[in-house]
Amino acid sequence: MLKHPTLDKLQTLKFTGMAAALADQMVTPDIDDLAFEERLGLLVDREITERENRRLSNRLRRARLRHVAALEDIDYRNPRGLDKGLIQSLAACQWVKEHLNVLITGPTGVGKTWLACALAHKACREGYTAQYIRLTRLLRELMIAKGDGSYPKLLANLAKVDVLILDDWGLMKLNAENRRDLLEVLEDRHGRCSTVATSQLPIEEWHGVIGDATLADAILDRLVHNAYKINLRGESMRKRQAKLTDTTASE
Repeated sequence: MLKHPTLDKLQTLKFTGMAAALADQMVTPDIDDLAFEERLGLLVDREITERENRRLSNRLRRARLRHVAALEDIDYRNPRGLDKGLIQSLAACQWVKEHLNVLITGPTGVGKTWLACALAHKACREGYTAQYIRLTRLLRELMIAKGDGSYPKLLANLAKVDVLILDDWGLMKLNAENRRDLLEVLEDRHGRCSTVATSQLPIEEWHGVIGDATLADAILDRLVHNAYKINLRGESMRKRQAKLTDTTASE
């Protein structure tokens, strides 16, 4: 008679994992053969697992990653300049713990954004927060935030993200306001959080895209000198997929 009220109380306390596990035990044959401590342990384990899953789901939802990607799905048979040893090292997320950056360069379509999202996804699975945003959109949001008074709050939020992906670095030359805003973001994060930047341009050309030599030095000093560098190469994955689709259709 106490089991149903107990389920209600567990739900009221938001112990949904324990409630679900108890409901399962109620219909499990021979469950009474287990000792009380064993049954309680199963309830606690279920609650912990469900809470961890909810936290992971929330982190991934807030990250707004462009791709659902996982490092375990990388196909190293495709020669794109990927160092398997480096990727496995990054998968341990020590770079996030040490607040280091990752810079991914290469021509369009080779998987730069996918790899960045895979790194962020792994970080989320390890308990870190992440956020994806295209650099052009970030600069636009910072400009809007100045107008509506939310600029300090936006900077503070960006400073707290463990892994921030800045996608499509270098698509446009920066103006004076862009340079100052970007320096603010990177200064707040330097030595405290990790940043992943992707770009079609070689790192050597980033200085020219930023523009002002003094600010370019300051920005790149906070981004490049403490970063792992991955240069992808090869044929566009999108073109390759299109060829496969055309071949399949013709058959």
